[in-house]
Amino acid sequence: MEINSAKYLISNVDVAACPTPNKPEFAFIGRSNVGKSSLINMLTNNQKLAKTSGNPGKTQHINHFIINYDWFLVDLPGYGYAKVSRSQRKEFGKMISKYLQERPNLICVFVLIDSRHKPQAIDLDFLRQLGEWEIPFNVVFTKSDKNKQSETARNCKNFVNKMKEEWEYIPRSFITSAVKYHGRKDLLQYIGELIDEYYAGDDE
Repeated sequence: MEINSAKYLISNVDVAACPTPNKPEFAFIGRSNVGKSSLINMLTNNQKLAKTSGNPGKTQHINHFIINYDWFLVDLPGYGYAKVSRSQRKEFGKMISKYLQERPNLICVFVLIDSRHKPQAIDLDFLRQLGEWEIPFNVVFTKSDKNKQSETARNCKNFVNKMKEEWEYIPRSFITSAVKYHGRKDLLQYIGELIDEYYAGDDE
């Protein structure tokens, strides 16, 4: 799949105000400063689509984008550290939880993991929560250009091995670089396959 059109649609803090759920939807989320906005801009080949910032916690709303007039891409606030108050972080948590559990057309959540680091408890805890909610997800390792290839591969492998300690099924993972566009083709191809399955189901 190739992206020919990517447009900002709406931002809000209430899942009830999200666009009509009549198209397949894919959400992107990760720990603050994981490179989420950069990844979204890389996937859509539009460096101005999602707002990037050096300050963690920039995304504070449920941000919807319409892609190819065919599916929704959603940019969610990051979990973990952000330069906001504890009460705000709590509200973010409620908003994200409500969205993830109540959005009926949500096909998959892509959880972004910083490939520069060893497995972090906060990431593993979030994946565990998705599992408890029975929400389909895949892992996207970001910033693969920031380390030596061998170190990136080791960190990614260690993360997957950590998951294997408690997960019976390990979802598909992707290693990406927003700078070098690594992983873009594979990730978009996978999204395309899920979209085809969604629409094929409508025809049955």
